Amino acid sequence: MERNSSGPIATTTPATTADHSSGDTMPHGPGGAAYVLTLSCPDRPGIVHAVSGFLVEQGANIVESQQFGDRLTDTFFMRIGFDADAPGGADALRSAFSGVAERFGMEFELWAAAAPYRTLIMVSKHLHCLNDLLFRASTGALQIEIPAVVSNHPDAGALAKSYGVEFHHVPVTPETKADAEKRLMELVDETGAHLVVLARYMQVLSDDLCRQLSGRAINIHHSFLPSFKGARPYHQAFDRGVKLVGATAHYVTGDLDEGPIIEQDVLRVDHGYDQDMLVSAGRDVEAQVLSRAVRWHAQSRVLLNGERTVVFR
Repeated sequence: MERNSSGPIATTTPATTADHSSGDTMPHGPGGAAYVLTLSCPDRPGIVHAVSGFLVEQGANIVESQQFGDRLTDTFFMRIGFDADAPGGADALRSAFSGVAERFGMEFELWAAAAPYRTLIMVSKHLHCLNDLLFRASTGALQIEIPAVVSNHPDAGALAKSYGVEFHHVPVTPETKADAEKRLMELVDETGAHLVVLARYMQVLSDDLCRQLSGRAINIHHSFLPSFKGARPYHQAFDRGVKLVGATAHYVTGDLDEGPIIEQDVLRVDHGYDQDMLVSAGRDVEAQVLSRAVRWHAQSRVLLNGERTVVFR
């Protein structure tokens, strides 16, 4: 079975959560196959006891456990990696856990730990982030499968082909924007993509498309201090003599570049950096930040917390 496409947190009906993989892709430890359980719910006493008690009943061995209680929202978040010899696999475990989830009002996901995220990548003319993701995926450094690359320009075709990945050129103009976005969602459905990554895709998505991709689309953009928008931001930054360049990876929302942040990083530069060096440094930071965000999402280490995120690194 495939991963749930609803995003980092499952639907509010536990019984509808979906497995991320068939059993033959699961790694096995001393205690059986490896699984991951993530959950969020209103904070109250007894949650950890109930979850750990359930795993004991299943004969599971907990190999990783992280939790966070947000006192501002009174919400509890948890991620547990465990081994279990479950004859029915994740389906059986999920069904058995639904009683605990209902009792505490949990949103949860439970799946095979090694299940890869099918990731559709969108790009325009700047290919550094795409190249980084393709390389990391090809070496197994990212837990993703890339069924296709989509671009509003033909520039990325040769790069995608070199990795054996399908390439789709979907031009976008003001007149064709609605049709282009319709085609994009068709490709998401056709490829069975669980995640869409905007790897320097230089088009603003409509509010409707953002809603359709809520919680399962990640964007990357520069984050200069101070910030520069519009064309040639690195050249604007050079003209102002910036000392820090950085990047931000976040979930896509209708508010341009303002979605829940997953990861950020900065790099210190000085007067010795010319414009080309500044561009190169910025691209390195963007690629690194985006790859970390994709890795954590694919491992379901990122849970939405309103307009913020909880990241269990």
